[in-house]
Amino acid sequence: MLQVENVSGGYDRKMIVKNVSFEVEKGEMLGILGPNGSGKSTLLKVISGILNMESGDVLVDGRSLKSYTSKELAKKMAVLPQLHSHAFSHTVRDTIALGRYPHQSGLFSSWSDEDETAVAEAMKLTAMERYEHQMLDLLSGGEQQRVFVAQALAQQAPILLLDEPTNHLDIAHQKQLLDTIKTQAIEKGITIISIFHDINLASLYCDRLLLMDRGEVKVIGAPHEVVQKDQIETVYEARISTNPHPERPKPQITILPDVIEKPNNKRITTENFQITGELVIFEAETQLKTWSSAVINAGSGWYKNFVNRRVDANYACDNVQKEMLEYLAKEGFSEADTVGMMTAVNTKDAIIKEYDTPFGSIVIMVTAGVGNAVDVSRAHEVEMLPAIGTINTWIVVNGELSDEAFIQSVITATEAKTKALAFEQVKDPRTGTIATGTSTDSILIAATQTGTHIPYAGPITEVGKKIGFGVYECTVEAIQIYKKAKGWK
Repeated sequence: MLQVENVSGGYDRKMIVKNVSFEVEKGEMLGILGPNGSGKSTLLKVISGILNMESGDVLVDGRSLKSYTSKELAKKMAVLPQLHSHAFSHTVRDTIALGRYPHQSGLFSSWSDEDETAVAEAMKLTAMERYEHQMLDLLSGGEQQRVFVAQALAQQAPILLLDEPTNHLDIAHQKQLLDTIKTQAIEKGITIISIFHDINLASLYCDRLLLMDRGEVKVIGAPHEVVQKDQIETVYEARISTNPHPERPKPQITILPDVIEKPNNKRITTENFQITGELVIFEAETQLKTWSSAVINAGSGWYKNFVNRRVDANYACDNVQKEMLEYLAKEGFSEADTVGMMTAVNTKDAIIKEYDTPFGSIVIMVTAGVGNAVDVSRAHEVEMLPAIGTINTWIVVNGELSDEAFIQSVITATEAKTKALAFEQVKDPRTGTIATGTSTDSILIAATQTGTHIPYAGPITEVGKKIGFGVYECTVEAIQIYKKAKGWK
């Protein structure tokens, strides 16, 4: 365990770090964050004994740092400083081997099998084996950084202090290095304290974060407690948004620029839509912010092409996404710019209408076929075969939707669709009850993100009222066309 108790220190009697206290447990990884000049590197130097502390104490395994000799301390603590441009001229292997110095009784006079194993393992962990006999000063900055990390790992100290270990590294080597370091913490119980400039990497890999501001601890805690919008914006004086990582319960930030780009204020209308016997196509001049349950590019993103493709009711494919991407490419649509859906309905029967609102307008497109209608409340009672979704709903908003408004738009549209099915007395053929949709309906919400800001889209709001009415009206009309084509009453 490492304990830092009310530590203050700096240079030439100038207090850069003031009354810092925290502790790090065995096997824990603590990330230190803060803007340039906040005291991160100074704190690490004081903790490692490179700089004298003016007050307070650092305890390593319950013993004061001041009571250790330099060689004793090197057996307890390995330090990776910031990489500087001047690298001395040794081979990679010899440089890494210097990490074994604390374990020698003389200058490599007692080199052992244990030392050999430690150096070999460190080279392997940092993928530096193929550079073993190359001269350090001939390597790139990123390669040099990995050599010094290997040197610190070869030291096999139970505490590892790192000052921006991912500096000079590309994203692949950043990941490899941090995976390695984190694995050492988990498998060998190494205590790690690391300075980061990249907040996202620190949040992703660290168990806790310490945020510094003007030499003091602003906050310390789990990543979700530290990486909060207001705290990060206050300390770094930069606009950000926070979002969850897609695979881990760790927050990630996105920088929001203050540069004002020339907005595209061209309104989306029904003129942006084309209908053929196979497709409904909606093309915008610039990317729209979207949320969808599409086959291609589902979820959230920014896209400018939207395709609703008709397929045969008996369509079957082992890899739908691959087949759909090939189809879109053949039609001239780029995966990077396109949201793609499928329907078994004749696309010439699509209903497209525009609705004016006080903030601007919305455009709604619906294709609806209800031959495989389902009552979701009774779906658990019957076995259903997979079927192509036949109610696809698009809602395009000329306005700026908040994240909450995107979700509320989906809710409002779904409620309106269900009401339309009830009005048309569409039933689930397996249960004989009123259907709520089809087995695999899809929905798209797209917004220009220009003009009026729209924080909410529930039925009490103006946009929600138009979405509700428009989806209901378009769905009813689309179902009636489908019924007539099928000869239903």
